[in-house]
Amino acid sequence: MKLETRSDSREKSPVFYTGCVSNVLFPIHEYLKKHTSVRVRKSMEQTQWFSPEKLAQLQLEKLRQLLISANAHVPYYQKLFAGLNFHPEQFNVLTDLQRLPFLDKPTIRSHLEDLKSDRAQGLARFNTGGSSGEPLVFFIGRERVSHDIAAKWRATRWWGVDIGDPEIVVWGSPIELGAQDMLRVWRDRLFRSKLLPAFEMSDQKLTDFLATIRKFRPKMLFGYPSALSHMAKYADKSDITMRGTGIKVAFVTSERLYDDQRKQIGDTFGCPVANGYGGRDAGFIAHECPAGGMHITAEDIIVEIIDSQGHSLPCGESGEIVVTHLASGDFPFIRYRTGDVGMLDDRVCDCGRGLPLIREIQGRSTDFVVASDGTVMHGLALIYILRDRPEIKVFKITQENPGLTRVQIVTETGLSPSQTGQIIDAFQARLGRDVKIEVEQVSEIPAEKSGKFRYVVSRVAGI
Repeated sequence: MKLETRSDSREKSPVFYTGCVSNVLFPIHEYLKKHTSVRVRKSMEQTQWFSPEKLAQLQLEKLRQLLISANAHVPYYQKLFAGLNFHPEQFNVLTDLQRLPFLDKPTIRSHLEDLKSDRAQGLARFNTGGSSGEPLVFFIGRERVSHDIAAKWRATRWWGVDIGDPEIVVWGSPIELGAQDMLRVWRDRLFRSKLLPAFEMSDQKLTDFLATIRKFRPKMLFGYPSALSHMAKYADKSDITMRGTGIKVAFVTSERLYDDQRKQIGDTFGCPVANGYGGRDAGFIAHECPAGGMHITAEDIIVEIIDSQGHSLPCGESGEIVVTHLASGDFPFIRYRTGDVGMLDDRVCDCGRGLPLIREIQGRSTDFVVASDGTVMHGLALIYILRDRPEIKVFKITQENPGLTRVQIVTETGLSPSQTGQIIDAFQARLGRDVKIEVEQVSEIPAEKSGKFRYVVSRVAGI
Protein backbone atom coordinates (compact mmCIF):
# COMPACT_ATOMS: atom_id res chain seq x y z
CA MET A 1 0.00 0.00 0.00
CA LYS A 2 1.35 3.43 -0.89
CA LEU A 3 2.22 5.50 2.15
CA GLU A 4 1.11 9.11 2.37
CA THR A 5 3.76 11.80 2.17
CA ARG A 6 3.39 15.53 2.43
CA SER A 7 3.30 15.89 -1.33
CA ASP A 8 0.69 13.09 -1.56
CA SER A 9 -1.79 14.90 0.67
CA ARG A 10 -1.39 18.19 -1.23
CA GLU A 11 -1.81 16.67 -4.68
CA LYS A 12 -4.97 14.66 -3.97
CA SER A 13 -8.10 16.33 -5.35
CA PRO A 14 -11.25 15.38 -3.45
CA VAL A 15 -14.44 14.82 -5.39
CA PHE A 16 -16.58 17.90 -5.70
CA TYR A 17 -19.22 17.05 -3.10
CA THR A 18 -16.69 15.89 -0.49
CA GLY A 19 -14.75 19.11 -1.07
CA CYS A 20 -17.89 21.18 -0.51
CA VAL A 21 -18.61 19.43 2.78
CA SER A 22 -15.03 19.43 4.06
CA ASN A 23 -14.19 22.99 3.00
CA VAL A 24 -17.54 24.78 3.28
CA LEU A 25 -20.46 23.00 4.95
CA PHE A 26 -18.61 21.39 7.87
CA PRO A 27 -16.67 24.60 8.67
CA ILE A 28 -20.00 26.49 8.75
CA HIS A 29 -21.43 23.77 11.01
CA GLU A 30 -18.47 24.10 13.40
CA TYR A 31 -18.61 27.92 13.34
CA LEU A 32 -22.28 27.86 14.34
CA LYS A 33 -21.41 25.52 17.23
CA LYS A 34 -18.61 27.92 18.26
CA HIS A 35 -15.98 25.25 17.65
CA THR A 36 -12.45 26.01 16.44
CA SER A 37 -11.86 22.55 14.99
CA VAL A 38 -11.11 23.80 11.46
CA ARG A 39 -8.29 26.06 12.62
CA VAL A 40 -6.98 23.41 15.02
CA ARG A 41 -6.94 20.69 12.34
CA LYS A 42 -5.03 22.89 9.92
CA SER A 43 -2.49 23.65 12.65
CA MET A 44 -2.17 19.94 13.49
CA GLU A 45 -1.44 19.11 9.88
CA GLN A 46 1.63 21.33 10.20
CA THR A 47 2.77 20.33 13.69
CA GLN A 48 2.57 16.58 12.91
CA TRP A 49 5.77 17.05 10.90
CA PHE A 50 7.62 18.70 13.80
CA SER A 51 10.62 16.90 15.22
CA PRO A 52 10.07 15.04 18.51
CA GLU A 53 12.10 17.74 20.27
CA LYS A 54 9.99 20.55 18.84
CA LEU A 55 6.78 18.71 19.74
CA ALA A 56 8.04 18.25 23.32
CA GLN A 57 8.68 21.98 23.56
CA LEU A 58 5.16 22.68 22.26
CA GLN A 59 3.77 20.31 24.90
CA LEU A 60 5.75 22.06 27.63
CA GLU A 61 4.40 25.48 26.66
CA LYS A 62 0.80 24.22 26.49
CA LEU A 63 1.13 22.31 29.75
CA ARG A 64 2.47 25.37 31.57
CA GLN A 65 -0.49 27.43 30.35
CA LEU A 66 -2.94 24.70 31.39
CA LEU A 67 -1.48 24.55 34.89
CA ILE A 68 -1.45 28.34 35.25
CA SER A 69 -5.08 28.48 34.14
CA ALA A 70 -6.06 25.66 36.53
CA ASN A 71 -4.37 27.47 39.41
CA ALA A 72 -6.22 30.68 38.62
CA HIS A 73 -9.67 29.37 37.76
CA VAL A 74 -10.27 25.79 38.99
CA PRO A 75 -11.03 25.48 42.75
CA TYR A 76 -9.82 21.88 43.01
CA TYR A 77 -6.40 22.70 41.58
CA GLN A 78 -6.12 25.97 43.50
CA LYS A 79 -6.34 24.01 46.75
CA LEU A 80 -4.16 21.16 45.47
CA PHE A 81 -1.33 23.40 44.25
CA ALA A 82 -1.40 25.48 47.42
CA GLY A 83 -1.10 22.35 49.54
CA LEU A 84 1.84 21.09 47.46
CA ASN A 85 3.52 24.52 47.30
CA PHE A 86 3.44 24.00 43.53
CA HIS A 87 3.92 27.11 41.35
CA PRO A 88 2.93 26.55 37.70
CA GLU A 89 4.83 29.67 36.60
CA GLN A 90 8.05 27.88 37.54
CA PHE A 91 7.19 24.78 35.52
CA ASN A 92 10.19 24.27 33.21
CA VAL A 93 10.48 20.56 32.27
CA LEU A 94 7.85 17.97 31.36
CA THR A 95 9.07 15.60 34.08
CA ASP A 96 7.92 18.15 36.68
CA LEU A 97 4.44 16.86 35.87
CA GLN A 98 5.29 13.83 38.02
CA ARG A 99 5.23 16.07 41.09
CA LEU A 100 1.44 16.20 40.83
CA PRO A 101 -0.88 13.44 42.08
CA PHE A 102 -2.98 11.37 39.71
CA LEU A 103 -6.56 12.23 38.85
CA ASP A 104 -8.73 9.13 39.14
CA LYS A 105 -12.43 8.40 38.82
CA PRO A 106 -13.19 8.51 42.59
CA THR A 107 -11.55 11.95 42.76
CA ILE A 108 -13.65 13.26 39.88
CA ARG A 109 -16.82 11.92 41.53
CA SER A 110 -15.89 13.57 44.84
CA HIS A 111 -14.89 16.96 43.36
CA LEU A 112 -17.11 17.25 40.28
CA GLU A 113 -18.12 20.89 40.79
CA ASP A 114 -14.69 22.04 42.02
CA LEU A 115 -13.08 20.70 38.84
CA LYS A 116 -15.01 23.19 36.69
CA SER A 117 -13.22 26.35 35.64
CA ASP A 118 -14.96 29.59 36.64
CA ARG A 119 -14.56 30.79 33.05
CA ALA A 120 -15.59 27.58 31.29
CA GLN A 121 -17.09 27.96 27.82
CA GLY A 122 -19.98 25.73 26.73
CA LEU A 123 -19.58 22.98 29.32
CA ALA A 124 -21.48 19.84 28.38
CA ARG A 125 -22.17 16.89 30.68
CA PHE A 126 -20.84 13.50 29.57
CA ASN A 127 -20.47 10.08 31.10
CA THR A 128 -18.62 6.87 30.36
CA GLY A 129 -20.50 3.64 29.73
CA GLY A 130 -19.52 2.16 33.08
CA SER A 131 -18.57 -1.23 31.64
CA SER A 132 -16.12 -1.69 34.52
CA GLY A 133 -18.50 -0.54 37.22
CA GLU A 134 -20.15 2.78 38.08
CA PRO A 135 -20.35 5.25 35.15
CA LEU A 136 -18.18 8.36 35.42
CA VAL A 137 -19.84 11.77 35.04
CA PHE A 138 -17.63 14.64 33.87
CA PHE A 139 -17.77 17.82 31.78
CA ILE A 140 -16.17 18.91 28.52
CA GLY A 141 -15.88 22.46 27.20
CA ARG A 142 -15.88 23.77 23.64
CA GLU A 143 -12.08 23.95 23.44
CA ARG A 144 -11.71 20.27 24.30
CA VAL A 145 -14.47 19.24 21.86
CA SER A 146 -12.88 21.28 19.07
CA HIS A 147 -9.48 19.67 19.61
CA ASP A 148 -10.87 16.12 19.75
CA ILE A 149 -12.81 16.69 16.52
CA ALA A 150 -9.69 18.13 14.86
CA ALA A 151 -7.51 15.19 15.96
CA LYS A 152 -9.97 12.64 14.59
CA TRP A 153 -10.40 14.65 11.39
CA ARG A 154 -6.65 14.81 10.81
CA ALA A 155 -6.26 11.06 11.33
CA THR A 156 -9.13 10.38 8.92
CA ARG A 157 -7.34 12.34 6.21
CA TRP A 158 -4.19 10.23 6.65
CA TRP A 159 -6.08 7.46 4.88
CA GLY A 160 -7.19 9.47 1.86
CA VAL A 161 -10.77 10.01 3.05
CA ASP A 162 -12.41 13.13 4.42
CA ILE A 163 -15.54 14.50 6.05
CA GLY A 164 -18.18 14.37 3.33
CA ASP A 165 -17.08 11.02 1.94
CA PRO A 166 -19.84 8.39 2.41
CA GLU A 167 -19.45 6.78 5.84
CA ILE A 168 -21.15 3.91 7.68
CA VAL A 169 -20.93 4.11 11.48
CA VAL A 170 -21.63 0.90 13.44
CA TRP A 171 -22.04 2.23 16.95
CA GLY A 172 -23.90 1.57 20.16
CA SER A 173 -23.42 4.56 22.43
CA PRO A 174 -26.71 5.86 23.84
CA ILE A 175 -25.36 9.40 23.35
CA GLU A 176 -25.24 9.04 19.59
CA LEU A 177 -28.32 6.87 19.29
CA GLY A 178 -30.34 9.19 21.53
CA ALA A 179 -29.43 12.20 19.44
CA GLN A 180 -31.15 11.05 16.27
CA ASP A 181 -33.63 13.92 16.03
CA MET A 182 -34.62 15.37 12.65
CA LEU A 183 -31.86 17.99 12.72
CA ARG A 184 -29.24 15.28 13.30
CA VAL A 185 -30.80 13.08 10.61
CA TRP A 186 -30.62 15.88 8.02
CA ARG A 187 -27.08 16.77 9.06
CA ASP A 188 -25.98 13.16 8.62
CA ARG A 189 -27.62 13.03 5.21
CA LEU A 190 -25.85 16.22 4.20
CA PHE A 191 -22.49 14.87 5.37
CA ARG A 192 -23.25 11.40 3.93
CA SER A 193 -22.93 9.58 7.26
CA LYS A 194 -25.23 6.68 8.14
CA LEU A 195 -25.53 5.21 11.65
CA LEU A 196 -26.24 1.50 12.19
CA PRO A 197 -27.01 0.50 15.82
CA ALA A 198 -24.58 -2.07 17.19
CA PHE A 199 -26.87 -3.24 19.99
CA GLU A 200 -28.78 -5.87 18.02
CA MET A 201 -26.86 -8.28 15.80
CA SER A 202 -29.50 -10.83 14.84
CA ASP A 203 -29.15 -12.62 11.50
CA GLN A 204 -31.89 -10.45 9.98
CA LYS A 205 -30.24 -7.26 11.24
CA LEU A 206 -26.86 -8.36 9.89
CA THR A 207 -28.42 -9.15 6.50
CA ASP A 208 -29.99 -5.67 6.47
CA PHE A 209 -26.74 -3.99 7.55
CA LEU A 210 -24.75 -5.66 4.80
CA ALA A 211 -27.40 -4.77 2.22
CA THR A 212 -27.22 -1.15 3.40
CA ILE A 213 -23.43 -1.11 2.99
CA ARG A 214 -23.67 -2.57 -0.51
CA LYS A 215 -26.27 0.03 -1.51
CA PHE A 216 -24.70 3.03 0.26
CA ARG A 217 -21.17 2.21 -0.97
CA PRO A 218 -19.29 4.03 1.79
CA LYS A 219 -15.69 5.13 1.44
CA MET A 220 -15.12 4.32 5.14
CA LEU A 221 -16.49 2.18 7.92
CA PHE A 222 -16.28 3.23 11.56
CA GLY A 223 -17.16 1.09 14.55
CA TYR A 224 -16.25 -1.36 17.28
CA PRO A 225 -13.84 -4.08 16.10
CA SER A 226 -16.12 -6.74 17.60
CA ALA A 227 -19.13 -5.43 15.65
CA LEU A 228 -17.34 -5.07 12.31
CA SER A 229 -15.63 -8.45 12.59
CA HIS A 230 -18.97 -10.07 13.53
CA MET A 231 -20.57 -8.54 10.43
CA ALA A 232 -17.65 -9.73 8.33
CA LYS A 233 -17.91 -13.30 9.62
CA TYR A 234 -21.63 -13.33 8.89
CA ALA A 235 -21.01 -12.06 5.35
CA ASP A 236 -18.52 -14.87 4.70
CA LYS A 237 -20.82 -17.48 6.21
CA SER A 238 -23.75 -16.24 4.11
CA ASP A 239 -21.72 -15.94 0.89
CA ILE A 240 -22.40 -12.19 0.74
CA THR A 241 -19.54 -10.53 -1.15
CA MET A 242 -18.48 -7.22 0.40
CA ARG A 243 -15.37 -6.58 -1.65
CA GLY A 244 -15.78 -4.07 -4.45
CA THR A 245 -18.18 -1.83 -2.52
CA GLY A 246 -15.70 1.07 -2.55
CA ILE A 247 -14.57 0.92 1.08
CA LYS A 248 -11.09 2.47 1.40
CA VAL A 249 -10.56 1.99 5.15
CA ALA A 250 -12.27 0.63 8.25
CA PHE A 251 -11.67 2.71 11.39
CA VAL A 252 -12.06 0.82 14.67
CA THR A 253 -11.96 2.08 18.24
CA SER A 254 -13.28 1.74 21.82
CA GLU A 255 -12.20 -1.90 22.20
CA ARG A 256 -8.95 -3.79 21.88
CA LEU A 257 -8.36 -4.78 18.25
CA TYR A 258 -7.25 -8.41 18.02
CA ASP A 259 -5.14 -9.68 15.13
CA ASP A 260 -7.82 -12.07 13.91
CA GLN A 261 -10.38 -9.25 13.91
CA ARG A 262 -8.09 -7.05 11.82
CA LYS A 263 -7.60 -9.88 9.31
CA GLN A 264 -11.31 -10.77 9.20
CA ILE A 265 -12.44 -7.17 8.60
CA GLY A 266 -9.70 -6.50 6.05
CA ASP A 267 -10.24 -9.71 4.10
CA THR A 268 -14.03 -9.47 3.97
CA PHE A 269 -14.37 -5.77 3.15
CA GLY A 270 -11.21 -5.60 1.06
CA CYS A 271 -9.69 -2.64 2.88
CA PRO A 272 -7.02 -1.79 5.47
CA VAL A 273 -8.05 -1.48 9.13
CA ALA A 274 -6.99 1.62 11.07
CA ASN A 275 -6.92 1.28 14.83
CA GLY A 276 -7.84 4.21 17.06
CA TYR A 277 -7.44 4.65 20.81
CA GLY A 278 -9.25 7.06 23.09
CA GLY A 279 -12.39 7.66 25.07
CA ARG A 280 -14.90 10.30 26.04
CA ASP A 281 -13.06 10.93 29.28
CA ALA A 282 -9.43 10.80 28.11
CA GLY A 283 -9.89 12.24 24.61
CA PHE A 284 -8.61 11.19 21.17
CA ILE A 285 -5.31 9.72 22.31
CA ALA A 286 -3.79 7.91 19.33
CA HIS A 287 -4.50 6.70 15.81
CA GLU A 288 -2.81 4.38 13.37
CA CYS A 289 -1.30 5.76 10.17
CA PRO A 290 -0.95 3.83 6.87
CA ALA A 291 2.65 2.97 7.78
CA GLY A 292 1.40 1.13 10.87
CA GLY A 293 2.48 3.59 13.57
CA MET A 294 0.05 4.27 16.43
CA HIS A 295 0.59 8.02 16.74
CA ILE A 296 -0.22 9.94 19.92
CA THR A 297 -2.02 13.26 19.43
CA ALA A 298 0.97 14.97 21.03
CA GLU A 299 -0.30 18.51 20.43
CA ASP A 300 -3.12 17.76 22.90
CA ILE A 301 -2.12 14.68 24.86
CA ILE A 302 0.77 13.77 27.14
CA VAL A 303 0.92 10.02 27.79
CA GLU A 304 2.69 8.45 30.76
CA ILE A 305 3.01 4.74 31.55
CA ILE A 306 3.08 3.88 35.26
CA ASP A 307 3.60 0.73 37.31
CA SER A 308 1.38 -0.52 40.12
CA GLN A 309 3.12 1.84 42.59
CA GLY A 310 2.53 4.87 40.36
CA HIS A 311 6.11 5.20 39.15
CA SER A 312 6.69 6.28 35.55
CA LEU A 313 8.03 3.58 33.24
CA PRO A 314 10.33 3.97 30.21
CA CYS A 315 9.48 3.06 26.61
CA GLY A 316 9.01 -0.65 26.06
CA GLU A 317 7.69 -1.42 29.55
CA SER A 318 4.02 -2.24 30.08
CA GLY A 319 1.87 -0.41 32.61
CA GLU A 320 -1.23 1.73 33.13
CA ILE A 321 -1.81 4.55 30.66
CA VAL A 322 -2.07 8.02 32.25
CA VAL A 323 -3.02 11.04 30.13
CA THR A 324 -2.95 14.79 30.48
CA HIS A 325 -5.23 16.58 28.00
CA LEU A 326 -3.71 19.96 27.17
CA ALA A 327 -6.98 21.39 25.79
CA SER A 328 -9.06 20.60 28.88
CA GLY A 329 -8.80 23.93 30.70
CA ASP A 330 -12.57 24.14 31.26
CA PHE A 331 -12.55 20.84 33.20
CA PRO A 332 -8.91 19.74 33.50
CA PHE A 333 -7.78 16.16 32.98
CA ILE A 334 -4.28 16.26 34.46
CA ARG A 335 -2.51 12.92 35.00
CA TYR A 336 -5.78 11.04 34.53
CA ARG A 337 -5.63 7.29 35.16
CA THR A 338 -7.39 5.60 32.26
CA GLY A 339 -7.34 2.05 33.64
CA ASP A 340 -5.93 0.90 30.29
CA VAL A 341 -2.67 -1.01 29.91
CA GLY A 342 -0.08 -0.36 27.22
CA MET A 343 3.48 0.66 26.43
CA LEU A 344 5.24 3.49 24.61
CA ASP A 345 7.60 3.14 21.65
CA ASP A 346 10.72 5.25 21.13
CA ARG A 347 11.13 4.57 17.40
CA VAL A 348 10.30 7.05 14.62
CA CYS A 349 7.51 5.95 12.27
CA ASP A 350 8.32 5.35 8.61
CA CYS A 351 5.64 7.89 7.64
CA GLY A 352 7.97 10.68 8.79
CA ARG A 353 5.66 12.25 11.35
CA GLY A 354 7.31 13.34 14.58
CA LEU A 355 4.30 12.35 16.66
CA PRO A 356 5.32 9.83 19.37
CA LEU A 357 4.06 6.26 19.24
CA ILE A 358 2.22 3.84 21.45
CA ARG A 359 3.68 0.42 20.71
CA GLU A 360 0.81 -1.61 22.12
CA ILE A 361 -2.55 -1.06 23.79
CA GLN A 362 -3.15 -4.27 25.66
CA GLY A 363 -6.63 -3.46 26.97
CA ARG A 364 -8.13 -2.51 30.30
CA SER A 365 -6.68 -3.71 33.57
CA THR A 366 -9.86 -5.77 33.93
CA ASP A 367 -8.95 -7.58 30.69
CA PHE A 368 -6.18 -9.34 32.64
CA VAL A 369 -6.72 -12.47 34.71
CA VAL A 370 -4.89 -13.75 37.77
CA ALA A 371 -3.90 -17.40 38.20
CA SER A 372 -4.26 -19.12 41.56
CA ASP A 373 -0.52 -18.69 42.18
CA GLY A 374 -0.78 -14.93 41.66
CA THR A 375 0.53 -14.86 38.08
CA VAL A 376 -1.05 -12.03 36.06
CA MET A 377 -1.70 -12.78 32.40
CA HIS A 378 -3.61 -11.13 29.60
CA GLY A 379 -7.04 -12.53 28.86
CA LEU A 380 -5.71 -13.58 25.45
CA ALA A 381 -4.22 -16.61 27.21
CA LEU A 382 -7.80 -17.82 27.73
CA ILE A 383 -9.30 -16.32 24.58
CA TYR A 384 -7.07 -18.42 22.33
CA ILE A 385 -8.40 -21.62 23.94
CA LEU A 386 -11.91 -20.83 22.71
CA ARG A 387 -11.09 -18.99 19.50
CA ASP A 388 -9.31 -22.02 18.05
CA ARG A 389 -12.42 -24.21 18.41
CA PRO A 390 -14.54 -23.99 15.22
CA GLU A 391 -17.72 -25.15 16.98
CA ILE A 392 -17.78 -21.99 19.15
CA LYS A 393 -19.48 -18.92 17.66
CA VAL A 394 -19.36 -16.41 20.53
CA PHE A 395 -17.96 -16.52 24.06
CA LYS A 396 -17.40 -14.44 27.18
CA ILE A 397 -15.04 -15.19 30.07
CA THR A 398 -15.71 -13.77 33.54
CA GLN A 399 -13.22 -14.28 36.35
CA GLU A 400 -15.44 -13.90 39.41
CA ASN A 401 -12.63 -14.48 41.92
CA PRO A 402 -9.27 -16.32 41.98
CA GLY A 403 -11.06 -19.62 42.56
CA LEU A 404 -13.93 -19.31 40.04
CA THR A 405 -14.10 -18.46 36.34
CA ARG A 406 -17.33 -18.62 34.33
CA VAL A 407 -17.33 -19.27 30.59
CA GLN A 408 -20.41 -18.46 28.50
CA ILE A 409 -20.44 -20.07 25.06
CA VAL A 410 -22.73 -19.89 22.02
CA THR A 411 -22.42 -22.77 19.54
CA GLU A 412 -24.24 -24.01 16.45
CA THR A 413 -24.94 -27.54 17.71
CA GLY A 414 -23.88 -27.60 21.36
CA LEU A 415 -20.78 -28.93 23.12
CA SER A 416 -20.28 -32.58 23.92
CA PRO A 417 -19.14 -33.61 27.43
CA SER A 418 -15.74 -34.37 25.93
CA GLN A 419 -15.43 -30.90 24.39
CA THR A 420 -16.52 -29.24 27.63
CA GLY A 421 -13.94 -31.26 29.52
CA GLN A 422 -11.21 -30.20 27.11
CA ILE A 423 -12.07 -26.52 27.67
CA ILE A 424 -12.06 -26.92 31.46
CA ASP A 425 -8.74 -28.75 31.32
CA ALA A 426 -7.14 -26.04 29.16
CA PHE A 427 -8.40 -23.24 31.44
CA GLN A 428 -7.14 -25.02 34.55
CA ALA A 429 -3.75 -25.55 32.90
CA ARG A 430 -3.41 -21.73 32.82
CA LEU A 431 -5.29 -20.62 35.93
CA GLY A 432 -4.52 -23.53 38.25
CA ARG A 433 -5.83 -27.04 38.76
CA ASP A 434 -7.70 -25.99 41.88
CA VAL A 435 -9.69 -23.27 40.05
CA LYS A 436 -13.33 -24.07 39.34
CA ILE A 437 -14.31 -23.51 35.70
CA GLU A 438 -18.05 -23.26 35.00
CA VAL A 439 -18.95 -23.66 31.32
CA GLU A 440 -22.44 -22.40 30.43
CA GLN A 441 -23.95 -22.89 26.99
CA VAL A 442 -26.27 -20.00 26.14
CA SER A 443 -28.25 -18.91 23.09
CA GLU A 444 -26.96 -15.32 23.12
CA ILE A 445 -24.40 -13.13 24.89
CA PRO A 446 -25.53 -9.49 24.94
CA ALA A 447 -23.13 -6.60 24.50
CA GLU A 448 -22.47 -4.04 27.24
CA LYS A 449 -24.94 -1.17 27.71
CA SER A 450 -22.60 0.99 25.60
CA GLY A 451 -22.82 -1.46 22.69
CA LYS A 452 -19.25 -2.67 23.15
CA PHE A 453 -18.43 -6.34 23.60
CA ARG A 454 -15.94 -7.56 26.19
CA TYR A 455 -14.47 -11.03 25.73
CA VAL A 456 -12.87 -11.06 29.18
CA VAL A 457 -14.06 -9.46 32.42
CA SER A 458 -11.98 -9.93 35.56
CA ARG A 459 -13.45 -9.00 38.93
CA VAL A 460 -10.07 -9.71 40.52
CA ALA A 461 -8.00 -6.62 41.38
CA GLY A 462 -6.46 -5.10 38.23
CA ILE A 463 -2.74 -4.88 37.69
